[in-house]
Amino acid sequence: MPHATDVSEKKMSQEEFIAVHGAQLSSSVVPEILWPTLHEKLANEILDAGSSFKLLCYMDEEDNVKWKVVAEKKISCGDSNQIYLIDHAWTYQTKDARLQLQMIQGLMERMADLMEIDKEQDNEEIIEEILTEMWKYNQTYSFGHLERGSDEAMPLWYIMDEFGSRIQHSSTPSFRTAPFYYAPLQISFTLLWPVQDLEEGGEVTRNFVENVSNQDVCQCRLLPWQPCDLKQIDYEQKEPDISYFLSHKQGETLPNMSIDYPGLSKDRNVKVFLTYQSFPKFLTDGRFELVETMEEADIIWCNTHWKDYKKFSEETPGKFVNQFPCECVVTVKDMLAVVCRRAGSDMEDPETMETEPAWLPRTYNLQTELPLFVSYFQNRKEKGLDNHWICKPWNLARGLDMHITSNLNQIVRLPESGPKVACKYVEDPVLFHREEIGDVKFDIRYIVLLSSVQPLKLYVYRVFWLRFANKTFSLDHFDDYEKHFTVMNYVEDGQNLKQINYDDFIPMFDGQYPDHKWSGDCGVEESIFQMFREMFEAASCKPAPAGIAPSPQSRAMYAVDLLLKWKTNTKGERTMQPVVCEVNFSPDCDRACKYHPNFVNDVFSTLFLDDIEGRPVTLL
Repeated sequence: MPHATDVSEKKMSQEEFIAVHGAQLSSSVVPEILWPTLHEKLANEILDAGSSFKLLCYMDEEDNVKWKVVAEKKISCGDSNQIYLIDHAWTYQTKDARLQLQMIQGLMERMADLMEIDKEQDNEEIIEEILTEMWKYNQTYSFGHLERGSDEAMPLWYIMDEFGSRIQHSSTPSFRTAPFYYAPLQISFTLLWPVQDLEEGGEVTRNFVENVSNQDVCQCRLLPWQPCDLKQIDYEQKEPDISYFLSHKQGETLPNMSIDYPGLSKDRNVKVFLTYQSFPKFLTDGRFELVETMEEADIIWCNTHWKDYKKFSEETPGKFVNQFPCECVVTVKDMLAVVCRRAGSDMEDPETMETEPAWLPRTYNLQTELPLFVSYFQNRKEKGLDNHWICKPWNLARGLDMHITSNLNQIVRLPESGPKVACKYVEDPVLFHREEIGDVKFDIRYIVLLSSVQPLKLYVYRVFWLRFANKTFSLDHFDDYEKHFTVMNYVEDGQNLKQINYDDFIPMFDGQYPDHKWSGDCGVEESIFQMFREMFEAASCKPAPAGIAPSPQSRAMYAVDLLLKWKTNTKGERTMQPVVCEVNFSPDCDRACKYHPNFVNDVFSTLFLDDIEGRPVTLL
């Protein structure tokens, strides 16, 4: 919803109100007949639901306390006065929920009362129960552009007041609700209006899962309020059809492969156009020359998505670009999981319910595979297997809008704030001992350089980067960012950011795990490199758009984030298994340039000159 910062706190005229809020009301399908009354109620802060409705409390057949909202008088959905404001009792980002419950006076008590939680427990137990139960009450909205990844654009969750929270679900509802941002007061309400006539004493209901026609999906999304057993659903994942990949293609065209591609000139410097932070001042190799425009460049290296490869090939066959057609099959999280499954088989270990490849966590797209996920979750629960999952947006990095939980109610509701994948959380990670803290999670970032997909020509930059959690690892408090996440570069104070250079890390790692050496045959790094090779083989084994497309003019650099987990082999021995987290397009290379000033020269020499002599680069 728009954030109108230029609206004063004076009362708006009806025309001004519609100019500022009309688009928002239309997108929420609020009937125009109600807009004048809504304007009047907002301008005069009239919250009059209490005069038209009442709350009824009763006991059901199992002696459970139940609530419902009923009409005090007959209500017509054609009446222009029938729109009401519902206040919000609590609005928050999930990362702040625990702290707010601890610090805001009266909030914990109010939420415990609203959710009917026993307050005879100690405060921490009450808070834990609130954090579990709140997914039966949460609603969501967001401001701004989520895809840009700013904190201001992160989804906000809110809980309506006691009146709004006690409106029950119906598949044939009598009312609708929608969140509404009122610009003059910079505050949000929920709007309530009838969609059918209601007699006096009739129940006010709303549909908790609007516009869902698939019965299995509907049952899954209603699980927080209507628990049911869905273990009978087949949770085996099939590769989606071509339309799935086309939906991510973003208007890309493919290169004309019949063109004669001359390659780079060998009798002069290679001209490079760069729009990539940090790179220009570090491209110091005398064989390359920076230019100001794309037109005069031999190499275009940009951080925005390239789309028209056909035109590029036909009009400028001698130029290169730093991207491949359909590379989104690895850089977008839901498609990465799909293509990586090709590296394994459909065989499932009956004891662990795990499948190959071992380096890919089980991942479900919560938009398209929700019933499969719920069935898999419930089957794991029945077997007593660990059921912690990390839910990630498709297209965000830096740990933004990620949630770790074993609460199925939370998982099925998270997609309401934007598309998500659910990846099996690594519950037994290999840890690194920090003397000042203890054993913490860490992850590793490698840079891989893709020169060709047919045949596959993939390099890895042997210098790698490490990120460490700031608190001792344990399987609890999953909302504690500094315990379960490692991306600390963007944390506000950043004072506890741990940095260890790769060549210092290797002997430290070998010292902590003498039976699991980093380098050499059968070493940890060798298994990581094998994972990279298998990943890109899988991502390029099918034609576009289901795979990365061949393109003689393309070269690319990706950052692959991974961590290590413990695995038991067939001999019963504990071994270290790399696990892929994500593959990043246009990665942040500030640290690479700062600590390894020859990094950019190495990348360009490898990709465009096939020169890896004396460089920390390995052809996989």
